Amino acid sequence: MATEANIIFIVASFGLAVVLILSREKIPQTMRRPMAILSILFVLFAFFLIVYTFFKVGS
Repeated sequence: MATEANIIFIVASFGLAVVLILSREKIPQTMRRPMAILSILFVLFAFFLIVYTFFKVGS
């Protein structure tokens, strides 16, 4: 099973992505690209954690 830390990270990374999408007009231009790249990396790692957890539980 996923640990509590993994679940918190997954929820936080998807939450960050949603906040960035909803408030993209309010974020300064110089911070948009780095924050978007960081958010994409967090979401990709969250997907990796989800898939890894499913494989770990299945075996």
